[in-house]
Parts: sequence; C-alpha cells; structure tokens
Amino acid sequence: MSATTYLELSETGGGAHKFYEVRVVDAEVTITYGRIGEQGQVRTASFSDHGKALKAAEKKIGEKVRKGYAPAVKGERGRRPVSRREIVSTRSTARQAPVLWRFTSGAPAFGIFVGEDQAWVGNENGDVYTLTHDGRVTGRFGLPDAVKCIVADDFWIYAGCDDGNVYDLGGKVPRVAYEIADNVDIYWLDIHDGVLGVSDRQGGVTVVDHEDEFQWSRPSSGDSAWMVRNAAEGVYHGHSRGVAHYSARGEQVWHAETTGGVLFGWQERTEVFAGTSRGWVHRFAKADGQVTGNYRCDAAVFSCATSPDGEFVFAGDNQSSVYCFAADGTRLWKLGTGCGSAYSMQYRDERLYLVTTDGSLACLDASPAAVHSAEQGQLPERRDIKAGSVQRVEATAEVEVVTHVTPADGVIVECVQTGGRVRVHVLTDGYNQTWGVQFPKNIRVPGARYVVSEVLTSANGSFYRARGEIKRIN
Repeated sequence: MSATTYLELSETGGGAHKFYEVRVVDAEVTITYGRIGEQGQVRTASFSDHGKALKAAEKKIGEKVRKGYAPAVKGERGRRPVSRREIVSTRSTARQAPVLWRFTSGAPAFGIFVGEDQAWVGNENGDVYTLTHDGRVTGRFGLPDAVKCIVADDFWIYAGCDDGNVYDLGGKVPRVAYEIADNVDIYWLDIHDGVLGVSDRQGGVTVVDHEDEFQWSRPSSGDSAWMVRNAAEGVYHGHSRGVAHYSARGEQVWHAETTGGVLFGWQERTEVFAGTSRGWVHRFAKADGQVTGNYRCDAAVFSCATSPDGEFVFAGDNQSSVYCFAADGTRLWKLGTGCGSAYSMQYRDERLYLVTTDGSLACLDASPAAVHSAEQGQLPERRDIKAGSVQRVEATAEVEVVTHVTPADGVIVECVQTGGRVRVHVLTDGYNQTWGVQFPKNIRVPGARYVVSEVLTSANGSFYRARGEIKRIN
C-alpha cells in the first residue's frame, strides 16, 4: 500500500520557491523537501501499522497546506536561477609566482580554508576536497550544488552551498547545519560562535543564530554584497557602496565608503579589509571605521587576505596576478599565478593558498627568499596533483542506528518538541540539561536519542555544539 502527495509553495518577487513531498509505503513515511528543482533533503519514519503512518502523513500535509503549500505537478516549475561569481580572467603579464604544488579540482573553485593540519577546497561541481599542506589528497565530500565558500568556526568547518544550505563538514558525512531562507540570493557566508551571517545579491545582510532561527536582517545603500565577516562584536558587511559594521543586535555602528564596489572581505583581530572593483584593498579599524591603509592593484580585486594582524596584505586580481604589500601600503611584489584568477585566498606559515577560475588549489611559497628567486626567473619544480579515485562521500540525512552505547561512545542527546520546534538537549550527566545543542537540521526526530562523539560549550557559554560522528540509538 502506497500513496504520494506532492506540494509546492512558489511566491512571486523572489519569495519562497520550495516543495514538500510525502510518500507512504506500508508503515513507513518518507518526506522529501527543499527548493524546487533540487534534490532536497529526505526524512523517513516508521510506524506500527499503515493506518498510523497515514495519520502522521496527513498531519504533515495539513501543516504545509495551512502555510500556503498547494498540490502541484513535479517538474512543471523549474529551479530559480542562482547568482554565481563570474570573472573574465585574463593571463598575467607578471613573472610566474613560485608555486610549490597545484591541485586540479575539476571545476571553478570558490571555497577555501587552510587549517592547522589540512587545506579545504570547494568547487562549482559541489566537490569539497581535503589535502595536506604538502598537497596529498585525503578526502572528498559531495554536496548537492556548487560551493559558495568554506568557513571555519573554532573547531567546526562549514560549506555554504548554492542549494541554500550550509553543511557541517566535521564528521564522516556532510550534514545540514543551516537552511537559508528561500528569498535570499546568497553571495557570501561567515560564522562566529554558531551565529551565521549571510550577504546577498540585493545588498542585504541576514543573521541567524545557532538554532538556525532568524535574528535580524538589514538592507543597505548598495547591492551585490560580496563581503560578510562575523565577529564577537557583530558583523562587517561590504557591498557596492562600501563597508558597514553592525552590532550583534543589528544596529549600524559605522559605514565607510570605498573606491569601487566591494568584491571580497577579510578580517583580522582589530581591522577589516575590503577588495574592490577599482583595484583597491581598503583597510578599516573595526572600532570606528577609520581608514588605516590603502593598497593599489592594477585591476579589479576579487580576493584578499593578510598575514596575522595585517603585517602583510595580499590581493588577487582578475588578470591572474597576486600582490603582496607591506602594512604601510608599499607594494612588495606582483606575480602571476599560472592557473587563473584567484576567487579566494588564505595565507599561512609563509605560504599563500589560492583557489582559482580554472579550478585549481595552488600553494604559493610567499617567503622573501622564494619570491626574490621567482623575480629573477628561478622557480621551484611545481607538482601537479589530481584527485584520482578518492571516494566522494555524499551529504545525507541517513544516520547509523546502534542498539547499545557506552560512555566511551560519546555524549547522549535527545530531540524534544518545544513550541513547534524540535530542540536537542544533553542527557549525559555532567552537562547543563536545559541548554540547547547545535545539531544537524535534517536528522532531528522528536523523541529520538543520539550518541555524539563530542559536545563542546559555545564560546559565549550559553549553548552546546555537537562535533564529530552522530549515531541514532534504537
């Protein structure tokens, strides 16, 4: 015995554009939901008999109909277009940079994070690869759509995806951590202590908390907001008309104009940096928005980064060149990447890591000695690395089920229905059982219990964050 109900909610003017499908097969209910034209997320629940399964399905359908969903024919409506960064990249006329190794990801790459042990790269095919600092491929995740960016939040690594979701990459499989509102055309993302900032095509900024609940949203005087950087003191937001700082509650603290639209942003402890369409990197004091430095490039700046506390400032333009400046604005060098223009970059331990328009993750030796040799035409032998046959681990809502757990297995948590939301609380002794737990969105089942590898206290000391592997306890 089976039955399927397919619903859609599609609003004009850039509003919601999503589907909800409920399928009952015998005593099992499978719910698939997401943005129209995309694969969506899947949840499955089992009941004692077919009648109870039908009753549960009817309840879910009724909830959606009351919210404006209506019966539809799957496939009649298509996916809405998603904005992706496009660069007309030309070849650099500068001398070749000292690239130590280059990894070919297979598609234009936007996302990068370089941690203590490994580097991450995400591309337009939805692939996220991990590599050691010497270029050895160690893993591959598969996301349902193109990767916008990869951001780190203390111990956690997240990837923002064109399907409107932000995925936690901290376990063996990617899981949905945040679901961005359907009417937000995402340009960039950042996370600090569980608080997510989203900048968008219209120039706005939206902030949600660790439970993926809306906190505040602000328009701006510009559009094309390619910069958002979260910090303890609030959000730094860059768009076509400049950079603004908003407090944690959403009040504007300051606004600073830029020469050209902001195309990329970076932050350090006391300052923020904005690369612009007219070839500048501006440096602003976080406290009051005063300009503390300006760095002139020869073409539009699509990425920038710094060494710790901004001792050196790096930039990448749309002519496949990278630059290095001293803090006072003196240009120290300009070199060509040899592998396209840098969509994003990060500096670590005298190495500059770039992700580029041709899909490369390139590791450039930025030490003074290596750069000096390159300027004389003496280059290291570059290693070209391919992905090979590394298994792609797909994002999923499936969870391994276990029957018995011991304290060595981790921390036990429980999903609880509270005020129309499914919250997660710790059951294991020694934790504050009134605090919520930041936990994957698409695996929460009311009443279900899970064992998590590790649960850590948030930086602000008001909630917990799940980390590592998650298994459901039967």
